[in-house]
Amino acid sequence: MHKKILIADDEKNMIWAMKKALKNEEYKIITASNGVEAIEKVKTNEPDLVLLDLRMPKKDGMEALKEIKEFNTNVPVIMITAHGTMESAIEAMKIGALDYISKPFDVEELKLQIRKALDIGHMKEQIEFLTEELKDKTGKLIIGNSDKMKEVLAIVNRVAKSPATILITGESGTGKELIANAIHYNSERKNKPYIKVNCGAIPESLLESELFGHEKGAFTGATNRKPGRFERADAGTIFLDEVGELSPATQVKLLRILQEKEIERVGGTELIKVDVRVVSATNRDLKKMVEEGDFREDLYYRLNVIPIELPALRERKEDIPQLIDYFIQRYCKEMRRDKINISDDALEMLVNYNWKGNIRELENVIERLVILSQGNTIYRDDLPREILLQNKETCEFILPKEGINLEEVEKGLIQQALDKMNYNQTKAAQLLGITRHTLIYRMEKYNMK
Repeated sequence: MHKKILIADDEKNMIWAMKKALKNEEYKIITASNGVEAIEKVKTNEPDLVLLDLRMPKKDGMEALKEIKEFNTNVPVIMITAHGTMESAIEAMKIGALDYISKPFDVEELKLQIRKALDIGHMKEQIEFLTEELKDKTGKLIIGNSDKMKEVLAIVNRVAKSPATILITGESGTGKELIANAIHYNSERKNKPYIKVNCGAIPESLLESELFGHEKGAFTGATNRKPGRFERADAGTIFLDEVGELSPATQVKLLRILQEKEIERVGGTELIKVDVRVVSATNRDLKKMVEEGDFREDLYYRLNVIPIELPALRERKEDIPQLIDYFIQRYCKEMRRDKINISDDALEMLVNYNWKGNIRELENVIERLVILSQGNTIYRDDLPREILLQNKETCEFILPKEGINLEEVEKGLIQQALDKMNYNQTKAAQLLGITRHTLIYRMEKYNMK
């Protein structure tokens, strides 16, 4: 794909000269004749580089530079300067410009500066991507200020550097893998292998070979010796997700590793010593499985040396606004969109929703809302039908045993509607599902002003 370059200059001759100089280069050229247009073109065309004149009508280059950098800090900007504006060009570099080029420009120098700027822009994007990936690994993206999440993070902080086995429990979508990542990347083994295994995703016939390896000829298709995940994780950490799905036979072999620190490949006789920290996770009730005979009791206690239980999202509702804000920012950035806001009533409905799929479900909903949003605000009516329906159901009134004063309830609801709509009677009536005349009648009935 050709790199896009935005040239913003009010002099048509300058734009013509630059386009001619870059004619044989594989760039897509976009132009703007003033600062306001330049900002709009940055937002709509997402250029890889901006050449920005310092002196332009409507909004000068310095102001345009500030707004461009607020929108996209990574896009490189080269200022175009005329004689006598050098001080301004240097000032522009202090607030984010990468370089400057003087009028009249040298063609070869212009080409060289453009190539360098595009390389730097690409490097910045790569660095930002790797930084986000590192945050994800180290647990810095574990969002939550609720008491329950503070307790979880305090445990992670205390146990990360210990060699103890850890069992992370919680419903699907609560972030068990993020916690496992944080434990490994904050441990003494952070520079050693970190191997992840989804025990529920690998067929039982292959799981034993995947975990413990196999010798050549151990079974049909075993044409070579293959080390298993535990061998590959030696000196590091292995994360066993969905550990409750292990078969009884595999449970026995896992117990041996935890007790003896050694493995035996499928089809082999040699005992191989391994030094692996085991972090496991499950959305199942292992204690109940032990009682029902579906999970070995001795293995359960070996895995559960340090238990970490993650709360469901509905148990930490105070974290939902922060999570929503994070996901909106993330997906707006991915889609290179302006920041989208969320209305108070939409936010309230999202907070009150049950979130059976927890954070994963919330993330999917926010991603969908950002993709489908046509404006800069997400409103209540934009929310998925299942959220609107559940909120409607949860609003169903249950009559207490001792009874109620119906007039007091009605008066209270009218007052709430008026307060919510800043005493706009038409909107308050719509909110209550009655006509404005009916609202006025009832306000007079209850002597409400």
